Amino acid sequence: MTTTAREALDRLREGNRRFASDMRSAENLSSLTRRAELVTGQQPFAIILGCSDSRVPAEIVFDQGLGDLFVIRVAGNIVAPSQIGSVEFAADRFGTRLVVVLGHSQCGVVLATLQELQRPDEAHSRNLRSIVDRVRPSVESLLGSDLAGDPDRLVREAVRANVRVSANQLRHGSEILERLIEGDGLQVVGAEYSLESGIVHFFDGVQD
Repeated sequence: MTTTAREALDRLREGNRRFASDMRSAENLSSLTRRAELVTGQQPFAIILGCSDSRVPAEIVFDQGLGDLFVIRVAGNIVAPSQIGSVEFAADRFGTRLVVVLGHSQCGVVLATLQELQRPDEAHSRNLRSIVDRVRPSVESLLGSDLAGDPDRLVREAVRANVRVSANQLRHGSEILERLIEGDGLQVVGAEYSLESGIVHFFDGVQD
């Protein structure tokens, strides 16, 4: 039976509450039985497009186990063709109906992009610059606002702006995902993980 987007979101919220309160479930730890069950297939209940930051492993912060989440990690939780293809694969193949773009506080790639916009640096490699360039459009306009005088708030808003742009790219950058959104209950939401509190806040595209 397919897990609905709402059911999946509730499950993630419950798991994150356990994680943030240091009450992780023993049921979600790896076991021989669970490994055996997954040999012949998988049916993850949520797709997570998150940052590669070592402090934000999705399975841990949502207190989930083997086979529960289809996780795609890339620095800055950016959206490029390979990430879109990975989301398409899971949503279409496994019937997963919730996609979460998961950013986090103090994201290094967002910080690097803001620094690049303020003080261009030619030292970046071509590959790193390709990541920064994907973040740039989502945060560039913030530098011309009143946020420029408040560095901490600027970073917070830039992290969320980057998440919103990535979520929007998934909603409108794929014919497959658009079809599943319009007719099959797929939902794409944006969220931010707090390094300080351990809490994930869902703030974009959430349908209550």
